[in-house]
Amino acid sequence: MRSLTDRDTALCVRFKETFSAAAEGIFSVPGRTELGGNHTDHQHGHVLAAAVDLDSCAAAARNGTDTVRIHAEGYAPFKVDLSCLVPLQEERFTSAALVRGVAARLNMQGFSMAGKGFDAYIGAGVPAGSGLSSSAAFEVLIGLIFSELFFGGSIAPEALAKIGQYAENEFFGKPCGLMDQMACALGGVVAIDFLDSAAPRAEKIRFDPAAHGYALFIIDSGADHADLTCEYAAITDELKAVSRFFGKEQLRHVDKAAFSAALPALRREAGDRAVLRAMHFFWEDARAQQEAAALKKNDMDAFLSLVRESGRSSAMYLQNIVPTAQVRKQELLFTLALAESILGNEGAVRVHGGGFGGTAQAFVPLALAERFQKEIEAVLGKGSCRRLSFRASGARRIDT
Repeated sequence: MRSLTDRDTALCVRFKETFSAAAEGIFSVPGRTELGGNHTDHQHGHVLAAAVDLDSCAAAARNGTDTVRIHAEGYAPFKVDLSCLVPLQEERFTSAALVRGVAARLNMQGFSMAGKGFDAYIGAGVPAGSGLSSSAAFEVLIGLIFSELFFGGSIAPEALAKIGQYAENEFFGKPCGLMDQMACALGGVVAIDFLDSAAPRAEKIRFDPAAHGYALFIIDSGADHADLTCEYAAITDELKAVSRFFGKEQLRHVDKAAFSAALPALRREAGDRAVLRAMHFFWEDARAQQEAAALKKNDMDAFLSLVRESGRSSAMYLQNIVPTAQVRKQELLFTLALAESILGNEGAVRVHGGGFGGTAQAFVPLALAERFQKEIEAVLGKGSCRRLSFRASGARRIDT
């Protein structure tokens, strides 16, 4: 158990100022960066992800009621009445929906929500719309607080991840996979196989880009991806149309040879974009496994080559760089081009996470890191190019 930092102490002070009581604990969940496997998790594929040193962190305490009260820096405070555990249309796409969804799922699993209200003060952490999974970190954070305050910390990280995904799917209204929540809950660099979505297999890998002479940057394109749920849903809908052609629910369960043989009929049935997106899945699923193998062998050159291939496949075949029919504003595509123009033949850059808006990811040689950041920010603005480190721990409680 580590000692309190200045930030922890400040959170406790703000909690007491807000709720006129002492916090019982500090709760922290890291954001995540996707290293490989772009849009493969919701098709039961393979991914490679890592927790980062930006987190959602809260001071919290039980309040003896049926109400959760949340104060988050930079946002309006809100309350959730735990006596109502069904999705509310007026709450869709809000943080309140995520809290209610986490509570509902816990209640379904036998963790009674009666009298399980708590107060939480959440500090500024994983930026919303940053591509670092602020929503997943928040969901897991809420589950962690319930687990630690009321159930003796008995809920495993993997279970917290699945509870968070349920809340996002069924209450918030976004059809996400499970990668983000798993990476946030588990911590470290982790290769995950979602063949069995009820019990995904996760393997931690030791990897530090700096040890290989590279810095990891996340670049904010300036386009918020928070309002692009329809674009993400179109990907899952089109991939589902392809998989259902073969009587399956996810592409992981479709035979690749049968897919290739059925291409003419598939194009007529599902359309070319759906077929291209399915091609991306098959290639990206294999690539995520190859990336994990390269890291295990400490083969940075092979890993970077695969990162570049992933970026090209996402842009050309998955087509998650520019929102449909958007012509004048193409911030993410411009960001990728800008980064490539600075890197030349060194390092690697790719779309990060869901795509369309949001962020790009770049592995930059350490000798070039300072110039890279300076030149990116000269065009995209101060603070647009953030250097990250990996965090070994996942969801955790820090006692006050």
